[in-house]
Amino acid sequence: MDYSTLTKRAFLFGAALFAFGAVGEFALATTGTAVPAWEHALLVDAEWIGVVIALLSPFVFGVVLPLTE
Repeated sequence: MDYSTLTKRAFLFGAALFAFGAVGEFALATTGTAVPAWEHALLVDAEWIGVVIALLSPFVFGVVLPLTE
């Protein structure tokens, strides 16, 4: 397995997920659009999950998995 590529891709996925949630929340706040609660919760969850993925992926794919081989 190519751990460096996995680390970079997982980090970028987490960052993109965070950016998607943040831009969506910003767009809803600036336009004043009324949305259902589940859409707001989906965007907030995307932000949190993106942060967790971006923070944990370098540790998991860059440190832990290479040491287990």
